[in-house]
Amino acid sequence: MKLLIVIVQDQDVSDLSEKLRENGHMFTKLSSSGGFLRSGNTTLLLGAADEAVPGLLDLIQKCCKSRKQPAPAYTMLSSDYSFALGTPYEVTVGGATVFILNVDEFHKF
Repeated sequence: MKLLIVIVQDQDVSDLSEKLRENGHMFTKLSSSGGFLRSGNTTLLLGAADEAVPGLLDLIQKCCKSRKQPAPAYTMLSSDYSFALGTPYEVTVGGATVFILNVDEFHKF
């Protein structure tokens, strides 16, 4: 058995959640936020049999597409210096980050 930790941008989570439910997958949904863009994310915790993982990864990939968006021009601070990003630039966001962990035991009460 595997535990999938799926971090999804908020724009993609509705479609992914719907498709997971349609395919009989149960999951726990947690609100989270990204550190770099400080934008909303959702983290899904999903248990699955080992043989179900490839199908789940395909489903996640179909529902969670990357896109470009302007990055905020805010002041970044580090331990040595700070500087302002005055020139707007684009970053790629979206898609999904998936961590897959082995599960030794699982109990549902």
